[in-house]
Amino acid sequence: MAVRVTWDAGPGVLADEAVRDAAQAALAYGGRADLDVDVVIVDEATLSDLHGRFLGDPSPTDVLAFDLGEEGSGPAAEVYVSVERACAEAERRAVAPGQELALYVVHGALHLCGHDDREEQPRADMRAAERAVMASLGYGLPDWEEA
Repeated sequence: MAVRVTWDAGPGVLADEAVRDAAQAALAYGGRADLDVDVVIVDEATLSDLHGRFLGDPSPTDVLAFDLGEEGSGPAAEVYVSVERACAEAERRAVAPGQELALYVVHGALHLCGHDDREEQPRADMRAAERAVMASLGYGLPDWEEA
């Protein structure tokens, strides 16, 4: 498995190695440790555009995950994360921006493992998975209600 990190927007609030570690830990937790993933850090406008084009909702969001399956010779999946949203939410939640960004990477990777957050029980299961993965990475465990 390879996790590649690309920063298309800044600031760089988390080292590439920590981004890779977050993705790898979540994928291992979710049973897809061998998945080849690109993590792309973008600005809010770019993520909103992707959200609108692929999900029909142009509103801002924090993370999108795409399982590309057998579409070609590139990665099997992509996770797009808004660094601007991470910084804003980190301030609101009183956590470090890098920790918030790591949470978004974990959240996106867990989606690639089949976790869903649209209904109450699956959302509770996903939150438990997020907390377990974040704890394994050494992050504190604030109450993330809307990751």
